[in-house]
Amino acid sequence: MKRYSNDEITRSLPTLAGQTVAIVGYGSQGRAQALNVRDSGIDVTIGVRDPNSDSAKQAEADGFEIVPPAFVTRQARLIMILTPDETHAEVYAELGQISSLEGKAVGFAHGYALTYGLVDPDPATDIILVAPKGIGPAVRSQYEKGSGVAALVATAQNPSGQAEELALAYAAALGSDRVAILQTTFEEETTADLFSEQAVIVGGMTSLIKAGFDSMVDAGIAPELAYYECVNEAKLILDMIVERGFAGMFENISNTAEFGALHAGGRIISDDVRREMDALLKEIKAGEYAQTWNREVAEGMPQLLAQREQWKNSLIEKSSL
Repeated sequence: MKRYSNDEITRSLPTLAGQTVAIVGYGSQGRAQALNVRDSGIDVTIGVRDPNSDSAKQAEADGFEIVPPAFVTRQARLIMILTPDETHAEVYAELGQISSLEGKAVGFAHGYALTYGLVDPDPATDIILVAPKGIGPAVRSQYEKGSGVAALVATAQNPSGQAEELALAYAAALGSDRVAILQTTFEEETTADLFSEQAVIVGGMTSLIKAGFDSMVDAGIAPELAYYECVNEAKLILDMIVERGFAGMFENISNTAEFGALHAGGRIISDDVRREMDALLKEIKAGEYAQTWNREVAEGMPQLLAQREQWKNSLIEKSSL
């Protein structure tokens, strides 16, 4: 995977100098990216679909001009769509209602909409991906600390000849040039992101933590202690892995814990689990997950909403110290 050099990033910066960036959506990522880009000296306007929403009020409180998405194309060179994935087709359609997207660039923070055909872009429009590898609050807090989070960039259409440079300049405005900007494709980013979310960092991790918590509580261990061991300790170990690597983490825990990992890790993440991971990855690549998610959205997201309520009312949620 290519990592862009400082020289390449520096040469890209003039493409956004003196330009306006429009950010459509002012949620977790939208707010973080808008604040970072503005603090990097670039003019930012915010497109919001509901001027009475909490996000619109937050954008105004942060000092931004807010306009309907259809109006952002009038003044912006780059339009970043940072609303939820399932809204991208509708938002993209709204963008062209007032003025043409010809000569503009439209960007995404996730390749989902392009990879699975939710958006059919105008061939005269630059289409770019700038995907910070961190949640919105981290994108903002790391920038404020003088650092950043790494970002992936890609181009799907480049009629202007400047799409890649625009993506690099925008990633730099987010602060990602302080860490790393890496080249990818829409499809690769989408596949990797969906798989990591499902198998590891969200689906896998939360299921593993809750299963461990439930086993401990069923065996008579106090829920508060089970929570501490399964949740708080998980954060400490993950922080150590990020800071020191896996080898560094193992060097800083007890020999008992290190041998316990050797003794039990393969029993928990067994060959059966690996086969399920491989199956998940194939389903994602084939578009099967996208079809399942599209059906869930079309039905009003009943399973997703039910799951949220289950987590809110779960014993593990109520056992936080």
